[in-house]
Amino acid sequence: MPTLVQHAALRTSTKEDDARSDATEGADDDEQMYEGEYQGVPHPDEIKEARRAARLEARRKARQAAQQEEEEDNLPEQYETLMEDCGHGRFQWMLFVVLGLALMADGVDGFVVGFVLPSAEKDMCISNSDKGMLGLLVYVAMMVGALVWGGLSDKMGRRKCLIYVLSIDLVFSFLSCFAQGYGFFLFFRICSGFGIGGSIPIVYTYFTEFLQMDKRGEHLSWLCMFWMLGGLYASFTAWGIIPHYGWGFAIGTEIQIHSWRLFIFVCLFPALAALIGVIFMPESPRFLLEAARHDEAWMVLRRVHDTNWKAKGEPERVFTATNIKTPQTEEDDFIEIQSDTGTAFQRWTVRHMTMLQQVMANIMSLSAAELRLQGLFLLIVWFCLAFSYHGLGVWFPDMIKYMQYEEYESKVRVFHRERVERFHFNFSLVNQIHREGEYIHDKFANIEIKSVKFEDSLFENCYFEDVRSTNTFFENCTIKNTVFYNTDLWEEKFKDCKMENTTFLHPKKGCHLNFLEENDIVIYMVSFLGSLAVLPGNILSALFMDKIGRIRIIGGSMLASAACTFLLLLSFSQGAVICWQCLFYGTSVAAWNGLQVISVELYPSAKRGTAFGILNGICKFAAILASFIFAKFIGITKIVPIFLAFASLVCGGLVALKLPETREKILQ
Repeated sequence: MPTLVQHAALRTSTKEDDARSDATEGADDDEQMYEGEYQGVPHPDEIKEARRAARLEARRKARQAAQQEEEEDNLPEQYETLMEDCGHGRFQWMLFVVLGLALMADGVDGFVVGFVLPSAEKDMCISNSDKGMLGLLVYVAMMVGALVWGGLSDKMGRRKCLIYVLSIDLVFSFLSCFAQGYGFFLFFRICSGFGIGGSIPIVYTYFTEFLQMDKRGEHLSWLCMFWMLGGLYASFTAWGIIPHYGWGFAIGTEIQIHSWRLFIFVCLFPALAALIGVIFMPESPRFLLEAARHDEAWMVLRRVHDTNWKAKGEPERVFTATNIKTPQTEEDDFIEIQSDTGTAFQRWTVRHMTMLQQVMANIMSLSAAELRLQGLFLLIVWFCLAFSYHGLGVWFPDMIKYMQYEEYESKVRVFHRERVERFHFNFSLVNQIHREGEYIHDKFANIEIKSVKFEDSLFENCYFEDVRSTNTFFENCTIKNTVFYNTDLWEEKFKDCKMENTTFLHPKKGCHLNFLEENDIVIYMVSFLGSLAVLPGNILSALFMDKIGRIRIIGGSMLASAACTFLLLLSFSQGAVICWQCLFYGTSVAAWNGLQVISVELYPSAKRGTAFGILNGICKFAAILASFIFAKFIGITKIVPIFLAFASLVCGGLVALKLPETREKILQ
């Protein structure tokens, strides 16, 4: 039998075995868990915990998104309430004048190149191909400027971009006044066009964000009148300055400042006045809110409020808004190189390259989101209206010039086989053709020969002195023992001519201005009347924009303009062309006003400048295309340009009726 000591030892051994067994069991579990973790298999409890955390995070994000969406939905109504509290008064009218001057500067620039080309092409010896290239490249620069500056205004701010736009236009337009060569003149005008091209998208976006809903249509339409004033200003100053050669002066012996250069200088005044005014204007509070700059936006709104109510005799009214909601914005993706790892130039480069990437991303997101069906319709209307308007804008003056040319050609005098001997020509020869004539011992002194052609004629022992010629040529002529002294008759004037013992002394090579010849007062008058004709349409569209709606204004104006184009078939005289031109401009201007109003109302604030810049760029592209097409048919047929304009206006007018009405829409 086991003893008591053995029993005690057995019990002790059993307890140790149990403890060892428990320890071994726990150790086995730990080793199994460790092996699973080592193999990348999480514990089931951890999986449950992770799933629970993910569900909680998803609920939190959903609540946050719903709250953010609710706040963003309330932001437009809140902003509209703030603008109603600020009122409409002195501040908006001051901004109206400043931005109107900027719009006027754009209108002036649209006429400058066309007015100075007749003089500039002679002053700088510009060929016909270079002349066409100048107008084309300036419009391309304006198109690019609209795209770039419209996008930048959504990132940098309306006010800042408008200051840049006006400054670029001023600097390079001023430099173009002194450019003596075609290359520099072209470069300066392109840079100027790139600057002023961004003014229209910025001006309308900027002014819209200071207007309450019931004031937008009317006051944006009044703002459109400044573009008309720009055309009047350019036409009137060109009429009064360019034909006066004596108004020019010289700087040394190399720089000649003729009157057409003075005209460019005078055209800078609207842009200069606008720049000075914009400097004293605040940034758009709507842009500041979009950029999460709450305090700055509040200060601007208080300034608007106090300015308006003090002017109305209620200075005691206090701006009571204290909590302005701001949209949830993503942090800027600017990559800032620290001062100890990069230079200031590197930081500047990275900052602006990143901003350009953001602008491009904004354009692409706009194409994906807003520019679908409604945006496509709006783009089509812009293109159709610009194509017909600018196409006929080229066709009208060119048609008048062609009619003048035809009338001039019909009065040409033809002399056949005349023989003139020992005669002194001391009077001008104008619009004549001389065939198979003989001129023996004749003297041509101190005269002007204009639009004269000598064909198969003989000049023997003749003397030409101080002769000025325009569109004058000698073809298949024989010239013997003849002296040309101080004349502009040079190689290009003689075609297939036989020269025998002929002397050229002190020839006037190159190009020379003749202001009586190069400046047709009728063209200035046509532009002036065309700009003035839009006044009734501007007034009517401003008065009825908020009463009958944007869509009816656009569609009705375009369809009425299409009907007016058929009257162009009856244009058999210069007076008839001018009359139908004024009627067309006066009818179509209402469509322009309505189109610009709906363009700024249809898009959200974060993309408003970008969208308007794209639409205005399409407008410039349509103008370039139309100018090229319509000009090809001058003197060939009137039917094709009229049909193209009619079809474009009808198409645009019908599509415009599909656009949404924004008359009672709060800015998003």
